[in-house]
Amino acid sequence: MASTEENNDLEEEPEKRVTGPLPLDWTRVQRQQEEEGHPVRFPWEVTDIDNNEEEIVIVGTAGQKITKMGTNLGDHCNPKLKQLVFRSHLIRTMEGIGTFEELVLLELYDNMIEKLYALDDGCNGAPGFTLKTLDMSYNVIRDMEPVSSCPNLRELYLANNKLKSMAGLKNLKHLIKIDLGANKIRVIEPEELHGLENLEELWLGKNKIEKIQGLTNLTKLRRLDVQSNRLKSVENLTSQMQTLEELYLAHNGINDEGASQPTGLALKFARLSVVDLSRNFLTTTEPFSHLLSLDELWLSGNKIDSFDHISPLSTLPALDTVYLEYNPVASDFEYRKKVKALIPSLNQIDANLIAGLSANGFHSTGGGVVETHEAQMRRLQEIALTKARAESELKKVEP
Repeated sequence: MASTEENNDLEEEPEKRVTGPLPLDWTRVQRQQEEEGHPVRFPWEVTDIDNNEEEIVIVGTAGQKITKMGTNLGDHCNPKLKQLVFRSHLIRTMEGIGTFEELVLLELYDNMIEKLYALDDGCNGAPGFTLKTLDMSYNVIRDMEPVSSCPNLRELYLANNKLKSMAGLKNLKHLIKIDLGANKIRVIEPEELHGLENLEELWLGKNKIEKIQGLTNLTKLRRLDVQSNRLKSVENLTSQMQTLEELYLAHNGINDEGASQPTGLALKFARLSVVDLSRNFLTTTEPFSHLLSLDELWLSGNKIDSFDHISPLSTLPALDTVYLEYNPVASDFEYRKKVKALIPSLNQIDANLIAGLSANGFHSTGGGVVETHEAQMRRLQEIALTKARAESELKKVEP
């Protein structure tokens, strides 16, 4: 039998708590608990809704925010509602819109919506069938396939979501504008764009796209934005030779060869007036020397280090604005003066207006560079001070 002393030496071990594994959806449970922390607010509780109005716009940037649209939303609104805008709220689920058989515009911009629901829940495919504009930007949507139930869409905005695919577009033949910027798209899918023969604007900036492709049938395309992606060349634009007006490709990995591809910028575009290849790897402006309709050329932050590599632009009769700042050549003391001499048609170099615009209140300092009103005042003050000093010195030497 153990002695009392020995028993005192034995320390009690703390009781061990046995816990089971976390549930697979524990993050969803946590999110639900957080959601329950917000008071439930329906649109009609946030503001008075006139059920005779054909447009409802409730912006939640100030004041109370909507957390639920309400399955009975239609009971509080005009059944002939044309426009419904709930912008910048805390809405997670699309609901209650199936009764709006004449809805033309639906905007749920800047909410917390994870899925596109209820676009064809109502009679005759309402509200999707009548929608002309759908704006679901700044949400957390991962699948855009349900937009296929909106066959008459003309404008679609799904920027700043979590999309990895363009699936859902292929039958939307009336689309004129698509904005899928700031998603996770890696491929421009030809099969999804094949039927979009009326498309005029395609915005795909800030994705993970490595190649321009799939634009063969977009023969009306006027604006193309693929900036901040992973492009190394400009190609597959043959179908846009007669229509393309603006091309935005900043923040990619395009070098001189990539900008000179025969199916890309080497083509003789009839209407191309704005090109942005800022923050790429160009060393010369030669790839643009044949683009006679060019009005603005943005090449900031490239690797152009010689005025000889700017001179090809002298052949462009319509070139009005050029951005070359943050290139090695821009460190030259007379950089703007020399660029103006090379390209006489210019009215703006970087953010600086140049000679020929004195009618707008700007004054030339010579060399083609325009002096702003503030700079002019500083110069006049310096002249006055210099004159005053000279007069003061003259008085000192007078007998």
